[in-house]
Amino acid sequence: MKKSVIFISFLVLSSGLAASQGFAASPVPCEDMLKDVRAAKSSATLSDADKATVAQLEAKGVERCNADDDKRADEFFQQALKIMGK
Repeated sequence: MKKSVIFISFLVLSSGLAASQGFAASPVPCEDMLKDVRAAKSSATLSDADKATVAQLEAKGVERCNADDDKRADEFFQQALKIMGK
């Protein structure tokens, strides 16, 4: 009996830990990442080709953000930030 109580307690604690780790890995709100992209874009010195690529990635990110797909929007914004060296 005592072993089963300990085992059940362990399972409950383990599942709570796994759930909290999954929550911590959630994407950044796309609105916050968009602010970062726009701030970086205003101060970045880019070639015309890079400007076009960043603008395209920003547009795709905004589209995904408007569709409440923060994870995918953040991926586009992260690519844009990488091009700008941020």
